Amino acid sequence: MSNLEFRYLYRDGGNYKKFGNVIFSNPQQISSGTVEKALTEAFLEDGLFIADQVRVPDVFLFADGQLSFDDHCYHEFETVRTTDRNSTDAYARTIGEFLSEVTQQSQRGWRVFDPYDSKGSFGHLLASRLV
Repeated sequence: MSNLEFRYLYRDGGNYKKFGNVIFSNPQQISSGTVEKALTEAFLEDGLFIADQVRVPDVFLFADGQLSFDDHCYHEFETVRTTDRNSTDAYARTIGEFLSEVTQQSQRGWRVFDPYDSKGSFGHLLASRLV
């Protein structure tokens, strides 16, 4: 049975990139094209989304805990492709469940935040990395 790999990235304002991926089980055998189309429709223009809202790992560039003026809160959808590798989703979701979650979050609205706000998602992420 083929699973589906969701590939995405964080691209800062200076065009530096860091990539991430999550592999979802695909018991319904949904085609990668169908998933890609649904994700493209749910995400913002240019495939932008907030990783935390759809429970995929943040892959920000600032591992040293230092923000730059190029940082922002968005991740960017890259592609979906079939794979024989095992599921890596921390929540054991199928690709169908992930699509439902993305659609729900899209309808609720993407919660944009200021990375320089210590109460925003970056602030919590930075605090956890500095401990």
